[in-house]
Amino acid sequence: MIQLNTLFKLLFSGCLCMLWCLTVTAQTIDSTSTVVIQNQPENLELNLQEDINLGFETATKHDIVGSSSTVKPGDFLKYDTTQWVRDALSGRLTGLQGGSSIRGLGDALIVVDGIPGRSIDLLNMEEIEEITILKDANVSALYGAMARNGVIVVTTKRGSTEKQFNISASTGVRLPISMPNYLSSADYMEYFNEARANDGLGEIYSTEQIQNHRSGANPYRYPNVDFYNDGNFNPLTPYANVTADFAGGSENTKFYINLGFKSDGSFQSVSQENDKGAKRFNVRGNIDFKVNDWIKSSLDVVAIIDKNRTSRSNIYLSGSTIRPNLYSPLLPISEIDFSANPDLRGIVDAANQYDGFLLGGTQVFNGGAIADIYAGGYQTNMTRISQVNNAIDFDLGALAKGLSAKSYVSFDFYNAYNLSVQNAYAVYEPTWNDDNKIIDLINVRDNDLKDQIETVNTNIFTIRYGFYGLLNYERQLNENHAIDASLIGFANNTYVRSEQQSAKNSHVALGLNYNYKKKIYGNFSGAYVNSVKLADGNRAKFAPTLGLAYVLTEEPSLKESSWLNYFKLRTSMGVVYSDLGIQDYFLYDAIYQQEGGGYSWGDTNGAGYNNASTKILRGQNPSLDFEKRTDYTLGFEALLFNKFWLEANVFQSIIGEQVIRASTLYPDYYNSFRPYSNFNKDQYSGFEIGVNYHTKTKNSTIDLGARALYTTSKRTVVDEVYQDEYQNRKGTPVDAIWGLESLGLFDVDEFNDDGSLKGNLPTQYGTVKPGDIKYKDQNGDNIVNDQDIVQIGRYASPWSFGSDITWSYKAFTFFALLTAELGRDGILSGDYYRPQGDAKYSEVVEGRWTEATADTATFPRLSSTGNTNNFEKTSTYWMYSHDNFRIQRVQLTFDLPNQLVDKLKMKDINLFTSVSNLAEFSKNKDIRQLQLGSNPMFRYFSFGARMKF
Repeated sequence: MIQLNTLFKLLFSGCLCMLWCLTVTAQTIDSTSTVVIQNQPENLELNLQEDINLGFETATKHDIVGSSSTVKPGDFLKYDTTQWVRDALSGRLTGLQGGSSIRGLGDALIVVDGIPGRSIDLLNMEEIEEITILKDANVSALYGAMARNGVIVVTTKRGSTEKQFNISASTGVRLPISMPNYLSSADYMEYFNEARANDGLGEIYSTEQIQNHRSGANPYRYPNVDFYNDGNFNPLTPYANVTADFAGGSENTKFYINLGFKSDGSFQSVSQENDKGAKRFNVRGNIDFKVNDWIKSSLDVVAIIDKNRTSRSNIYLSGSTIRPNLYSPLLPISEIDFSANPDLRGIVDAANQYDGFLLGGTQVFNGGAIADIYAGGYQTNMTRISQVNNAIDFDLGALAKGLSAKSYVSFDFYNAYNLSVQNAYAVYEPTWNDDNKIIDLINVRDNDLKDQIETVNTNIFTIRYGFYGLLNYERQLNENHAIDASLIGFANNTYVRSEQQSAKNSHVALGLNYNYKKKIYGNFSGAYVNSVKLADGNRAKFAPTLGLAYVLTEEPSLKESSWLNYFKLRTSMGVVYSDLGIQDYFLYDAIYQQEGGGYSWGDTNGAGYNNASTKILRGQNPSLDFEKRTDYTLGFEALLFNKFWLEANVFQSIIGEQVIRASTLYPDYYNSFRPYSNFNKDQYSGFEIGVNYHTKTKNSTIDLGARALYTTSKRTVVDEVYQDEYQNRKGTPVDAIWGLESLGLFDVDEFNDDGSLKGNLPTQYGTVKPGDIKYKDQNGDNIVNDQDIVQIGRYASPWSFGSDITWSYKAFTFFALLTAELGRDGILSGDYYRPQGDAKYSEVVEGRWTEATADTATFPRLSSTGNTNNFEKTSTYWMYSHDNFRIQRVQLTFDLPNQLVDKLKMKDINLFTSVSNLAEFSKNKDIRQLQLGSNPMFRYFSFGARMKF
């Protein structure tokens, strides 16, 4: 018997109570009075009868048994014109965490027009007709092993008999929200002297040197290089996006074409010649045609070309490693004293010049970000993508009423390559005189030579082809009973040139649907999956699922209710067998290695033979099996007063039989023989709830949506052996952060006169001094080591929220999308937050520990050498909270007057202005918004228009 956890029991009890209350209340209201709802909107019950594409099949919202959520961009794209699909999904769908994780299980399978595995990032929102997320095992079962983390089904637009011509165009700018803040040369030199003093070493920068760098009197001789100044970057980077689509045809032939162009300016602005930015062109076309009375077919073609030309160096990335006082990357020709050294005239005339400057450096630092950008050449990143689909639909009603079939063939080609042109260039080390003039130049690198090396590297070369065939039987048996059965055969092969094995997926799936009076629904779905990652004889398995639903509002007592328009109670359970977590092929095989050494054998000493020895590296396990997701869901959905839509689910997913090299199954001496086994098990559980409200008056319309997701995880079976029980991973979250518990920083009075720790304090990692991090001794052995590591946080958010607000008043519409996270932690890492040795110092070191700042310090003492205790250990000292509330997007839309639209012979014109990444409210906003890497986080401002002809 299935043991329901507390969440299931609560929701089950709540559903029963709700059922009783709804029945009694509805009967009471309807029998005593008539409720009149003012300003009645359009009939939202019609939405329950719209077809929803589930990938391999379609069904109405009313008839779907499993747990799913759907959005149609056509319903909101006019008021939220974002073209990034993940951004559009984030916060908008119940049960979706971020833009691709369903219920926190990980990245879901993306299905585009029936093809699993395609990238959602290749689409723009104007191309999309519908997006549906399939959350539980029952509703996603037809996708077999690939559906372990749920499925996101994307359906693109198709042609129609009505001629359509739409254009959407927008332009705008983006500006960085936060930029790195590194110390000036003088401050760095002072702090580094302090770091050396803390290590018992002498100063290397004199007071005079520091003052020369601080004064700025000669910034080329005494440099103070800020790689993140406005001169190196565009404060406002332009971008533009234009899409146009055409649709039309007749009953026999329909077509659709979508054309898109996107341009992103370069954030880096050092070289106008090389930093050109990115341009993307895409075309999507499809045609649906009728071959005869019982055969229909369709052909889809997609082509995408993406080009991005940049310098060979990214200053935002590489500038983080070059200290500000090392050298001046540019030397002004105006500061060269040719009278003191006439030979310099020839050197300068022969050298490449850059707006009156030469490239500067030293014998050690003879290149770097600025030099590579000015003189190193350029690189062009090209991406070319093509996709082709062909579907044939057969109406086999002549053989059996309700019988149909479909075949679907697809082919994808992905190619991404980098073309780089590398130049040789000269870098000069100057000699300065007392008058701050350059009197000598030494070339410390190379000669100036252009277009010397051209290199082409293929980054991605992928070919994917797939096929599925579907046989469907759908019958209304009589007035009360209906069945719908589907049999699917699917095969998919993805070849990646850099990988030795192609990724292969194949399965046969069966879906059986039954409904009684559109009131009671049953669904049995399952997939017989196959995996080439497992041994012969163990490569196939059947994964069954079962779903039940009860539409209470089809009962006579509730059917005519004036306020309860729809209520469905549902539950499902099932299994998904998957090989997605099996990271390699042939893990079931034993591996032997022939060593270089050997052994002698023979009848007498000196007369034998030398043979190479062989040892086993991994044992064999032909019984290695699939990983297993066991899924339970209980929930309901309801429509009240034709204005309120409610949906809620509690769920539990158990990911078991995980493939690892378990050590606890075997004795220690069996270590090298250990095979891969199915062992670990994780449990995910939680609940989700979504509410939508719609109301309309003569001049105003309001749509409000709110969604919440709570997901917690627990490791229930773990291969582990720890001496101390508190270190066991069993019972802790899957996303747990493990580290040391910090007790703050050591103070001076915790040390003896000889620098040793006082007797009552446990030893730490190496020799510590005042200002170093102090860790808690968890087991009381008076030694802090890895035995004192405990759970200190979580990497994922157990709580996530989303809300969208749309308010229309006459010709104006205001839209806002809000999101929030609670319970997620992060760890500060990298040289920006944990600089040690001679790494570049950021602003964080200003809070360093000294005896004077002991009570307020936010950073350990500085050290000019490596410090394992302070900077190489994960601990609560470096942990921060990710809790946040964000205003992700706001948009204001204006509909032009109908009289003007009619005169222009158009159907609709609206203008809009929007802001993305508008604001964030969080305790650690500065950390969250500082994005270190190739680019900062941006705020986007745009203006545009959408026109329908």
